[in-house]
Amino acid sequence: MASLLAGLSLICAIAAFVCSIIILIAAFSDEFVKGLLCLCLPFYILYYAFTWFNHEKKGLIIGVWLGGGILNVLLQLAANAVARG
Repeated sequence: MASLLAGLSLICAIAAFVCSIIILIAAFSDEFVKGLLCLCLPFYILYYAFTWFNHEKKGLIIGVWLGGGILNVLLQLAANAVARG
């Protein structure tokens, strides 16, 4: 059971990572400074995603990015709890 939860956590992490790369590429395409800020400042990418990010599937990308990150943490915690008994 712990390995299943860890595998689901990995899938969520990969999905969130891919969506964050999409947002990061858009930030660098928009302006170089915005891309650097997204890369270096932890919460600027969140600000950029909601205010400046323009994509035809913006809601899906932001939803998978945030939801995948949150699910990753929760599934990882559950996997650790199950592994410890």
